Amino acid sequence: MTTFSPLVSTQWLHNHLDDANVRVIDIRGHVLPASEPPPHYFAHPDAYAESHIPGAAFVDWTSDITDPDSPNGTQIATPDAYAALMGRLGIDDDTFVVAYDDANSMFASRLWWSLQYYGHERAAVLDGGWDKWVAEDRPVTAALPQITPTVFTPRKNPAIRRTVDEVAAAIGGDTVLVDVRSPGEFAGDASRAKRAGHIPGAVNLPRKTIVSDDGTLPDLDHLRQQFDAIGITPATQEVVIYCNGGVSASYGLLALRLAGINNVALYDGSWKEWGNDDTRPIES
Repeated sequence: MTTFSPLVSTQWLHNHLDDANVRVIDIRGHVLPASEPPPHYFAHPDAYAESHIPGAAFVDWTSDITDPDSPNGTQIATPDAYAALMGRLGIDDDTFVVAYDDANSMFASRLWWSLQYYGHERAAVLDGGWDKWVAEDRPVTAALPQITPTVFTPRKNPAIRRTVDEVAAAIGGDTVLVDVRSPGEFAGDASRAKRAGHIPGAVNLPRKTIVSDDGTLPDLDHLRQQFDAIGITPATQEVVIYCNGGVSASYGLLALRLAGINNVALYDGSWKEWGNDDTRPIES
């Protein structure tokens, strides 16, 4: 089986912009701190309309790849809805997808994870994203791409997604549960759910600590040192990673994969599901 790197450089993408089999996805947006009043989640379609990487299509991370009927409306879209979106984007089973954003790859990683979950391994995140691309004075355009709809076949990969009951069953076992929210959210000082704190037994590894100053992924030795410090090595039986709604945690999963730790799954419902369910235990 062919293995695809979850990361590509700006130079690689520049060299492959005209490849017929490459589809670039712009998934820019931002999130307000949990301490701010809602709404917290925003996409950047206006920024896309003004300027984007040539050939890129836009995806709204807040609605296009989520299921509005899931708890809190943030979990992964249904297979039919996801396949329809990918088809409209011109992504078939052989397309190589490169996603980028302007948020240190947080949303691009979510798209990458969603493709992995639906069995599409031919996908990567642009290291450094939009900011690095623009800083290097690479080409941009306001022109909309001409896309021919195609057929995408969703094939669920349950090994990389965990449900709330599966996470609950793992507490106290050999699974390392990683919370990539801010230290304040982990400690219960702020929350995007009605309850504050963290899942019992979880360790805190804030996402900001695994992002370089220029928005790229840190070097692999640095990543491995950080993971080792919280008890994660390639020999760890299982890692389950979560955040508020499965977005920041997708970046953490990508970083773990790059560091050679492959037995990792995402708790898709994350704190917005757990913290709003009074039957689930919490720590702070």
